[in-house]
Amino acid sequence: MEALIELCDLVAQNPEIFADKLAWICSRCPSSAHRLTDNGTAASPVPPPRATRSQLHALVALSRLLSRCPTAPASARAPLLDFLPAIPASALRPSFWPQAFPLDQISLFFSDLLQYAAQAAEVSPELAAEFSGFFGSTVVTAVSILNGRGNGDPAIARAFLSAVSRSCPTIGPSDSEQLVGCLLDQFASPGTSEASANLSLSENSSSWSSSVQSTPTKGKSKDNDKEIADDAASEVSSTMSRGNESSEGIARGIADLSVSKDGSGAARQVVVTFEEESLESLEKHEIAFRLFGQVLDRTGAVKSEQLEQVRKVATQQIKSLPVFLKVRKREWREQGPQLKARINTKLSCCQAAILVQVKSLISLDSDGKSSKDLLRRTLALLLDAAEACLLSLWRKLKVCEELFSTLLSGISQIAVSRGGQLLRVLLIPLKPLVLTTCAQADMLGNNRGAMFETVTKLCCEIIEFGWSKDRALVDTFVMGLASCIRERNDYEEQDGKEKQTVPTVQLNLICLLADLSSLLKKWEIVDMILPLFIENLEEGDACTPSLLRLRLLDAVSRMACLGFEKSYRETVVLMTRSYLDKLKNFGLDENKTLPPEATTERIETLPSGFFLIASHLTSSKLRSDYRHRLLCLCSDVGLAAESKSGSNVEDWLCNLNLCIFRSGADFMGPLLPAVAEICTDFDPVASVEPSLLKLFRNLWFYIVLFGLAPPIQPTQISSKPVSTSLSVQGSSSAIALQAVAGPYMWNEEWSISVQRIAKGTPPLVVSSVKWLEDELELNALSNPGSRRGSGNEKDAVGQRAALSAALGGRVEVAAMNTISGVKATYLLAVTFLEIIRFRCNGGVIDTDSSSPTLRSAFICVFEYLLTPNLMPAVSQCLTAIVHRAFEAAVSWLEERISDIGKEAETRESVLSSHTCYLIKNLSQRDEHVRDISVNLLTQLKEKFPQVLWNSSCLDSLLFSGHNELPSIHVHDPAWVATVRSLYQKTAREWITTALSFAPCTTQGLLQENLCKPNALQRTQHASDVVSLLSEIRICTGKNDSWNGIRTANIPSVIYAAAAASGAKKELSEGFVLEVLSIAVVSATVKCNHAGEIAGMRRLYDSIGGLGMSAVGLGLGLGQSMNGMPSSQLNLKKESFNEILLSKFVHLLQQFVGVAEKGLPIDKTLFRDTCSQATALLLSHLDSDSKVNMEGFSQLLRLLCWCPAYISTPDAMETGIFIWTWLVSAPSLGALVLAELVDAWLWTIDTKRGLFASEMRYSGPAAKLQPHLVPGEPQAPPEKDPVEGLIAHRLWLGFFIDRFEVVRHDSIEQLLLLSRLVQGTMKSPSQFSRHPAAVGTFFTAMLLGLKFCLCQSQKNLRNSKLGLQLLEDRVYRASLSWFAYGPEWYETNSKSYAQSESQSVSLFVHHLLNERVDSIAIDSSTRGRANDTELTNMTDICHPVWGHMDSYSIGKEKRKQLLLMLCQHEGDRLEVWAQPLNKKDNISRTQIGSDKWIEHVRTAFAVDPRIALCLTLRFPANSHIASEVTQLVQTHILEIRTIPEALPFFVTPKAVEENSVLLQQLPHWAACSITQALDFFTPPFKGHPRVMAYVMRVLESYPPERVTFFMPQLVQALRYDEEKLVEGYLLRAAQRSNIFSHILIWHLQGESCEQEPGKEGEVIKSNPFQAMLPLVRQKIIDGFTAEALDLFQREFDFFDKVTSISGVLFPLPKEERRAGIKRELEKISIDGDDLYLPTATNKIVRGIQLDSGIPLQSAAKVPIMITFNVVDKYGDPNDVKPQACIFKVGDDCRQDVLALQVIALLRDIFNAVGLNLYLFPYGVLPTGPERGIIEVVPNTRSRNQMGETTDGGLYEIFQQDYGPVGSPSFETAREMFMVSSAGYAVASLLLQPKDRHNGNLLFDNQGRLVHIDFGFILETSPGGNMRFESAHFKLSHEMTQLLDPSGSMKSETWNQFVSLCVKGYLAARVHMQGIITTVLLMIDSGLPCFSRGDPIGNLRKRFHPEMTEREAANFMIRTCNDAYNKWSTAGYDLIQYLQQGIEK
Repeated sequence: MEALIELCDLVAQNPEIFADKLAWICSRCPSSAHRLTDNGTAASPVPPPRATRSQLHALVALSRLLSRCPTAPASARAPLLDFLPAIPASALRPSFWPQAFPLDQISLFFSDLLQYAAQAAEVSPELAAEFSGFFGSTVVTAVSILNGRGNGDPAIARAFLSAVSRSCPTIGPSDSEQLVGCLLDQFASPGTSEASANLSLSENSSSWSSSVQSTPTKGKSKDNDKEIADDAASEVSSTMSRGNESSEGIARGIADLSVSKDGSGAARQVVVTFEEESLESLEKHEIAFRLFGQVLDRTGAVKSEQLEQVRKVATQQIKSLPVFLKVRKREWREQGPQLKARINTKLSCCQAAILVQVKSLISLDSDGKSSKDLLRRTLALLLDAAEACLLSLWRKLKVCEELFSTLLSGISQIAVSRGGQLLRVLLIPLKPLVLTTCAQADMLGNNRGAMFETVTKLCCEIIEFGWSKDRALVDTFVMGLASCIRERNDYEEQDGKEKQTVPTVQLNLICLLADLSSLLKKWEIVDMILPLFIENLEEGDACTPSLLRLRLLDAVSRMACLGFEKSYRETVVLMTRSYLDKLKNFGLDENKTLPPEATTERIETLPSGFFLIASHLTSSKLRSDYRHRLLCLCSDVGLAAESKSGSNVEDWLCNLNLCIFRSGADFMGPLLPAVAEICTDFDPVASVEPSLLKLFRNLWFYIVLFGLAPPIQPTQISSKPVSTSLSVQGSSSAIALQAVAGPYMWNEEWSISVQRIAKGTPPLVVSSVKWLEDELELNALSNPGSRRGSGNEKDAVGQRAALSAALGGRVEVAAMNTISGVKATYLLAVTFLEIIRFRCNGGVIDTDSSSPTLRSAFICVFEYLLTPNLMPAVSQCLTAIVHRAFEAAVSWLEERISDIGKEAETRESVLSSHTCYLIKNLSQRDEHVRDISVNLLTQLKEKFPQVLWNSSCLDSLLFSGHNELPSIHVHDPAWVATVRSLYQKTAREWITTALSFAPCTTQGLLQENLCKPNALQRTQHASDVVSLLSEIRICTGKNDSWNGIRTANIPSVIYAAAAASGAKKELSEGFVLEVLSIAVVSATVKCNHAGEIAGMRRLYDSIGGLGMSAVGLGLGLGQSMNGMPSSQLNLKKESFNEILLSKFVHLLQQFVGVAEKGLPIDKTLFRDTCSQATALLLSHLDSDSKVNMEGFSQLLRLLCWCPAYISTPDAMETGIFIWTWLVSAPSLGALVLAELVDAWLWTIDTKRGLFASEMRYSGPAAKLQPHLVPGEPQAPPEKDPVEGLIAHRLWLGFFIDRFEVVRHDSIEQLLLLSRLVQGTMKSPSQFSRHPAAVGTFFTAMLLGLKFCLCQSQKNLRNSKLGLQLLEDRVYRASLSWFAYGPEWYETNSKSYAQSESQSVSLFVHHLLNERVDSIAIDSSTRGRANDTELTNMTDICHPVWGHMDSYSIGKEKRKQLLLMLCQHEGDRLEVWAQPLNKKDNISRTQIGSDKWIEHVRTAFAVDPRIALCLTLRFPANSHIASEVTQLVQTHILEIRTIPEALPFFVTPKAVEENSVLLQQLPHWAACSITQALDFFTPPFKGHPRVMAYVMRVLESYPPERVTFFMPQLVQALRYDEEKLVEGYLLRAAQRSNIFSHILIWHLQGESCEQEPGKEGEVIKSNPFQAMLPLVRQKIIDGFTAEALDLFQREFDFFDKVTSISGVLFPLPKEERRAGIKRELEKISIDGDDLYLPTATNKIVRGIQLDSGIPLQSAAKVPIMITFNVVDKYGDPNDVKPQACIFKVGDDCRQDVLALQVIALLRDIFNAVGLNLYLFPYGVLPTGPERGIIEVVPNTRSRNQMGETTDGGLYEIFQQDYGPVGSPSFETAREMFMVSSAGYAVASLLLQPKDRHNGNLLFDNQGRLVHIDFGFILETSPGGNMRFESAHFKLSHEMTQLLDPSGSMKSETWNQFVSLCVKGYLAARVHMQGIITTVLLMIDSGLPCFSRGDPIGNLRKRFHPEMTEREAANFMIRTCNDAYNKWSTAGYDLIQYLQQGIEK
């Protein structure tokens, strides 16, 4: 039902939009089938179906909708208009209702339905007209059914009519007459109800008959009414006995009706008569009366005859009421629930009769005598009934109270009708009624009951009405009531009679008169009543303590608080005198027997009266007067209390019962709440009259003297001891000491009042000129009995001791010897005042309602120090008071550090007010005051760093502070200069500190301050501000502005700061952020955007909006109107904000749409749009408008989400700029952060940026699959992942910045950041493994670590354990980075690598400097307790982390492991960032073997992959290798998904022993191809399990990927005893034609062809050679027809080309070229799918017949032929030439091996992002000593270049590319550099020799390419003489290009060496894969393996034992060694001399 109601309310608001919902609701209403027509009677053959509950609910909901939506369509009214007329024929029958639908539910249905229907008729005249046409007849029919004359259930009819009687729709005039007549007939035939009761009910009648008594028609009563009724009989007798004369008539009437003992009498007859009247009849009568009232209210069209009959029946019912109420409970035969039901029903019926009677009388038009008589009679009747209600024993029943209220309301209406003609008639009997009411004893107390309140309300109404009609009559009535107080005390004047208790009527009458005065608020009324009250208090019986006096005092105080000056003054004088009289009599022996009322008056009544007056006075004049009077009273109380001690102080000290301490506290304490209340609006810093200041001083003097102030001593007092020799019990010194240290002995309310008084007390400043006079006054106050002017010296010492204790030991007692006792008491009072002032609300003055900001109470405490010529001791004490007040303020702020919401805002406002005041106080002339201000300001910054980013404080520091310099009025240049210098220093330190922790927010605040209107013109010292800001700057490197490491040192933070500043600069290592210039520029941009919005708003307002033809107001409004929905184009109906709001929302959504499609975004447009939208949002925020908050919330959400969604560096920079702008508004800080945290977590869910955990985003690893890295090859990502990483890095910088700002003040934002940190650390697997992410990753970890360190903060003290667990999660997440091998990555940014290294180093710094005892801040005990909290967490078994013996120990081990790994990673990255920095300044502690083993075990426990990667990071560490091997073999079942673990259990030893561990290989994850190929080597002996695993790995990859390693696979056939390799090759050949062709060519190349006469023939293995043709044939046999056709055409074509060499051999050299052409003409291309064997992606389209060139060779005739080719996957029309050399008689297999290694290096360099060039041209052996070699395109050899010019490379480059320094030359130089560096690394590893200039090629871009690898590894020309001793060729002419300076110090040389170092470091990572590739060829018979230890030496050249820095230094030395080495030049000379090759 609730959901349906909500839906209807929604539809009612928008009926057109939700028309379908409205139709649905209508369809659920009862249909016509549920409604019987006139012909459809109960005898119909087919009864109508029952209505369902849902149909009834729908009908009620629809009627509710109509009541709220007058414009609902006619179709919505139809169900209701159909249902209501059919009620008699359907709904009044039991068969209509659902099964088990009780009568009370039916009643509730009718009640709700008719209530909404009546409301709908009121708001819709059309609907009302339709109701009037039928509803009257419906009601008439229901009445007939109720009376048993219709076809329906009377009980249901009663429920229906009861609902109609309360909510009746419109009834037509004719129906009204009929209805009234029908109802009157009911009264004429009383038997109808009896007859209807006997009707049999169908179906549910049995259940309804039992629930008839609970129908709403009987009225409602509380459950306790029965108990009230049962007790009423016993109470009525006592009530009657306390009645007055006016009730005698009623008493006599009751006596006449009393029943005699035998049960006979008139009363019995009355009771019988009442009991004979059935409840059903009464209920019908009640319904009838209420229906009469509805008719009179709705139409008023009732005939006078009918109206007269109605009055008669109503009068009869009313007349019976007094008699009914007089019947006593015991006289009824019915008891219990039956009697209760009768009482409720009868009184409800009477109430209805009264209502209709009053309505009928009010409607009388005639003013004749008969009408007046009727009114008088009715008035008398109502008064009689009201008095009967008062005296009835049922008066506490709710129904009786409601009846009484109805009676008095009717009396009031009759009295004020006819212009008040009956007022005099009413006031005569009204007084007895009032007195009767007051005579009821049960109306005493605070809650006097509803009847008393009703009488009071009646009196107020009558008096208000009569005030202007007949003032004298009203005065007489009021005076008559007031005089009754005096008249009723005459009994006390009678002689010989004992005094009785105060009559109840007197007490209640006093309360009633006080209520009348308060409600009427007329000074004339007060002046009539108050003198009588005062007379009674001063001269009458109320002059002595009694309950009457207490009631009178309470009444006069209530009158005084009305604010009438005369009554106020008289009352206050009376109360003051009364209070002082109590003090005079206190303690006297004759007063020890005073009644308790005397104590109540002193402790409660008078203080409450004082407080009441203080809280209700509104006149400032009277409040000021009252404040003065109360303070005077307090002074008088103090003096009077002291005077009781007499002149002998010693005697007084011994009399503890009457001491000043007790009497003074007892009398002053109760006054404190009133004093506190009257001081709430007093401004303590305003100008105060000296007399008032003395009163305040006296007050605090006595507060301290009497010990009324709360203790001010902290829990732990200062370390300085406070010595005192006083121990006299009861002495003032002991009291003072107890007042300081506690415990507090008085009422807690007094303590609270003292605190409130402190807030409104002005500084108790005593002028030094008047010290003597004031001291005499204080002496008099302290000891009025002794006017000696000097106090007791013993007490003076005690007061000084108490003062020292109050000051926290800051001033020793010995230093106060010059301070007298009273002066010490005064200083103690000042101490109490100021400490309490700061403790109660933090020390702010908030009485100035006109000021929007709080004022600091430091203005009060510093006021004392400004007093000139203070004594040193006094000055020292006052200084200590300032510090104690500051400590109190700090304590107050720290206690509320965890507050949130409004409380947190209040705390920050208090902190801001103190800070701003201390800043302004720096301009004080007193140097001592300035020093204190600086000291306190420094402490505030340290304790509450958030003030650094408080806008008000910063504004005060920059601008307002300078305005405090009154240099114009005070001509003191030295002072002005000093203060200005102090401001400059303070501001510089302030801003620098703020920038060092949160540079983004700080810059935003500076820009915001500069954006304020006329910011630089607000002060004449603008030049000072400019000068100050111009000196401040921050940079990416080390900052001189602060010491140590701070947040601004984090690279991501400084990058974010640059984005927040709006600086469009490329961040480099030496980037410097000029705060002033950038702040001014950005502030100007922001001001421009804000000005655009403001200007457009003014224009919009001036022209009255925009029409449909509007063209845009800038911002591109016009250009995007066409894309907006039509509903948004109706600009006339929209406000300016709504227009721009919809515009910006639309634009931002468009940016999101563009980003979704992967299209580029115009970053300038995006930035401008976001900035303008931000300006609009902030302008709306400043306007305090609450319109369209949802729309602006959407805009805020888009501004936060768009940059995060786009996730590019440019978009994120824009985001940080606008976010910083937004958070400069404090109210938006939490909202912006909440949205950003949600967006951050969204990037985790969608795997973006830092969380792109998919393999293809992992950088080099993805690009090297599957050759060097396990995993399927994947398509590269569409978007550069580094962009997302940079965006996240910027984002993290902003988050860290905000963390520093909010960590101390906003628990809400800390919790938001906690959500971010927890979400980030949730799963280590969600992070990107891209090596470029290392800095961003560890920055995120740093944020988590910094957050966890908040466990030492007080605002998170309840979250320490959670933060410690989160800290361990940070450790685990950080360790997850090391679960993957170390990698490198090079970006285009020069500073990126350095920032990555710095990020890791800063994380290490925080790990090293983490406070171990951060928990134990408060005390060592607490620290140990918290340590134990984690230490006791033993025997934890986490489902992921495993079992830990001790959680804290394990956590520390993980931390140490993380520290070691991070240090190593930082060192690695530092080498990459600074490769030429030869010095390794970082000294690391040597790690022992035990520690290494512990690290390995810890790593394995966290993640086995971490332990495995330790072997990659420390490959030469044997301890790691052995421990990892043991752990892998022990936990082998747990790590089967980690292929990197294979080498640790698949070992030659395991193969030799056939270890059971090898049984796990079938379940092991696939490794990389190179790792799989490693198992082909002889040590593994072709073990079946190993070979099966290798085959499974190879088959898991596409054959095309394995083709690269075809030479190695062919060599593996040598050891293939089980034919597993052969099987794989055959299966792969069937899967791929390319694979099969390349395999056949390699098989042919390995075959041995015997040629006689050839020297040095390598003897090959006969079994291997015999196997090769067999395998070849098996491959061919396995071809399909199509594959065989392609094979034959491909091989035939290239065999023909290769055979040309044999044809040319016999020809002379000069004829060979022509011969080539002839042979080529014979060759045709058979098909369009032939490809080059050296490049399978190049499809041959033709042969260039003229391209054939014979080459020189000693044996055969190699030829070079150029083919026309197209790219297989490219444009088929893009034909390019590609030359190939066909060699015969030369073994090409060694070139293949060398180029394989070069290709792997090229892939490694490309994957890492290094700009190194290698060209591994294609070489393929096609037969024995035959092969095809791909010609490097667009190249010429250095030899050829030398044939055309005499110069060297330097000169050749100038000839080809222009002069030195030109762009083309420098580009060519760079190309030469990157290629030389690439081949330098390759040459170092491969050691190629014979590097003459004929083997060096240069392409047309200047890149170097090495060819001809006939001598590599251990072989060299000249019989392996190794003349070329350099690791790579770097001749003189090459150094001329690489090192223009010739001294190895040029930038280009350093760049070349850096590239070499990085290339070498990148290659070292994949050392094992490269070595494996070479190792598998070791038995191939290649010359490079013919001597020495080629594999061992290759491994040595990788230097795995070296660290990265050592390897880098090795490469540097290698480069320096190769630099123009003599052996290089000598070899070139030899080649020139021998071969004629140009040198």
